[in-house]
Amino acid sequence: MRKQIVVIHGGRTYTAYQDYIDSLKNREVTIDNFKTQKEWKESLQADLGPDFEVFSPKMPNGNNAVYQEWKIWLERLVPFLQDNSILIGHSLGGIFLAKYLSENVFPKKIKAVILLAAPFSDEGLHESLGGFALPPSLERFSEQVGNIYLLASEDDPVVPYTHLEKYKKALPNSKEITFTGKQHCREESFPEMIDLIKSL
Repeated sequence: MRKQIVVIHGGRTYTAYQDYIDSLKNREVTIDNFKTQKEWKESLQADLGPDFEVFSPKMPNGNNAVYQEWKIWLERLVPFLQDNSILIGHSLGGIFLAKYLSENVFPKKIKAVILLAAPFSDEGLHESLGGFALPPSLERFSEQVGNIYLLASEDDPVVPYTHLEKYKKALPNSKEITFTGKQHCREESFPEMIDLIKSL
């Protein structure tokens, strides 16, 4: 039986549609914003090999994400999962998993959750988290997931490194892995993630 991995990508979210429109018009862009960017998520299946089955659901409306829509789409995936899957959330995908697992009982046993460069709150971000804001307690998340890993780079320009420290306080049994020089962890190759997944 292949080990299942679920990767929830990042995105942007806004409290009002006009904020989204204003962002499209005014946020700083470079030429790279208009080119295809290959990230580690795309090659994860090939890097892990045939013993793994990788799910990378394209979450609804990633550039103007709505929590309720993402919740529905994750729940549509659940019937295809077996017990002991590993869930990975990058950026907005990380806070999405933290919120979902703090407010819901996942119907399958989870082997581990990896939160990568995940925001904890609006503090220091360039946009609001809207409906993705965490509940006051992450206790249910901690209770139903035995292995929680917090990964972040100290030089992340999108989500300040201090957010990892806030997760560590809210999830005292979690394990942290800190990087230097990876910024928001969008690189094409991520051997440290491959090693972590295989170690589980």
